[in-house]
Amino acid sequence: MSTPSDSPPSSILSPPSALAWAALLLGAGNLASRLLGVVREQIIAAYFGLSASSDAFTAAARVPTALYDLLVGGMISAALVPIFSDYLARGQRDELVRVCRVLLSILAVVLTAIVGLGMVGARPLMDLLAPEYPPETRAMAADLLRMMLPALWCLGLSGLLTAYHYARRRFSPPALAAGAYNLGLIIAVPLLVRFLGVHSLAIGVVLGTLFQVLVQFRGLEGVRLGFGTDWRHPGVRRIYRLYLPVAAGLVVSLLGVAIDTNLASRTGEGSMAAMRFATTLVQFPLGMIATAVSFAVLPTLARYASTGTPGQAVTAPSPADLEGYRTTLGWGIKLVLLAVVPAAVGLVVLREPVVRLLFERGAFSPADTSRTALAFLAYSPGLVAAAVDQVLIVAFYARKNTVTPVVVGVAAVGVYLATGLALLEPLGMPGLALANSAQWISHALLLLALLGWQVGGWGRLGIGCLAGKALLAAGGMAGVLLALVPLLEAALPLAGTLGLAARLALAVAAGGAAYSGGLLALRTQEVWSVVGLIKGRLRP
Repeated sequence: MSTPSDSPPSSILSPPSALAWAALLLGAGNLASRLLGVVREQIIAAYFGLSASSDAFTAAARVPTALYDLLVGGMISAALVPIFSDYLARGQRDELVRVCRVLLSILAVVLTAIVGLGMVGARPLMDLLAPEYPPETRAMAADLLRMMLPALWCLGLSGLLTAYHYARRRFSPPALAAGAYNLGLIIAVPLLVRFLGVHSLAIGVVLGTLFQVLVQFRGLEGVRLGFGTDWRHPGVRRIYRLYLPVAAGLVVSLLGVAIDTNLASRTGEGSMAAMRFATTLVQFPLGMIATAVSFAVLPTLARYASTGTPGQAVTAPSPADLEGYRTTLGWGIKLVLLAVVPAAVGLVVLREPVVRLLFERGAFSPADTSRTALAFLAYSPGLVAAAVDQVLIVAFYARKNTVTPVVVGVAAVGVYLATGLALLEPLGMPGLALANSAQWISHALLLLALLGWQVGGWGRLGIGCLAGKALLAAGGMAGVLLALVPLLEAALPLAGTLGLAARLALAVAAGGAAYSGGLLALRTQEVWSVVGLIKGRLRP
């Protein structure tokens, strides 16, 4: 199979270098998407603030997102990319297209049934998810849900296309698709809000999913999508077997989301919206870095772990393949640590001015800024763990092991429930965010221990050493930021958004320089590897 246009030739780069390049490509695309996502959230915050309307939209939007994760999103990394990669590794592209057509027909039937049921049951569902909201807020959420449910058709097709592109190591279309989704809300809300109010958000969601599909058609290279009737195709049956444990685990996770929504509705108006805006800050490093690295390593890990025939059980990989798997995975985890550790520490130190810069305008008040910053502070202990967790999950999926992450996920939901119920009464909304952190940390630690046992330990990969250096350098960066912020406020007393942006830009630049200097002083070899890769790609 020819090398995709947005990957460097494998003959030029070693697996770690190829991984780093793919992660950089995905990271750049995800950066643009996350920036558009911030603009999207700024628009929602400016027009609706921490209000009943934004709470209603947040509660309603969780339903199609959860259904997509259950039916398609979880399937992408757990089953579709590994199986699709098997076919492509053996040059069986026509067979892969046949499998895609069967999956498309199955999704069409299932999603149509779900959309119909959702239209009928929207109000009872909102009554169940948010019982403490006033009746008018629950009615508003039900109306928004009915308007957003048709987006599931576009989301299903987009997810299938995403898996195809990732299996072919084409990372640009999926990265652009996420940004295209954000554009739907960015365009729809300012144009329609004066006529439709909060319902303009639902229109934006549907429009965004349509944009997402259109962007994904780029790079299909003449592949004709249609409907297939061979629902018992061996590849489809293999996907079923891989995905059923994941689906069971996602049902448990969705139960956790439902309970989280229910509990958040008991902590006062605006709490769910504050958690939503705080999650935007959490998702920025996760989406830009952890998701990028996870999808960059998945096809390579899947090929190292795949020694059988597509649609059949796989045999044990050779020692050389196992070593390649370990090396690729080790590099993936280290890339995540290098980038997410400073991002997490920097966001904690600068949380108040960052939230103020991003959201405090229009209906979003200074009190809303304080509540959102507090929610982020409660989420922050689990941020690095959540980032590493994404790489560990796809590492299990690449080995066609979808059961272990499910079992660990069930245990982690139990940790969330125990922590959330214990902290709800004394802390309220921040207690629920802390419970999410506890869930992420427990999940990552369990997966790290189990996968290390399966692949022969982590000692020779240098992950612990790299993590220690990143934490030391980030600690130095935090000291610089804490000392610099008051000095900048005195030296640049400019009022308004421009002054705040200038102070933050200088603080981020100084923090980045401090972190980089700390890594170099600690002789962190991985930094030079990434720098050398970039120089090599930019050299004429």
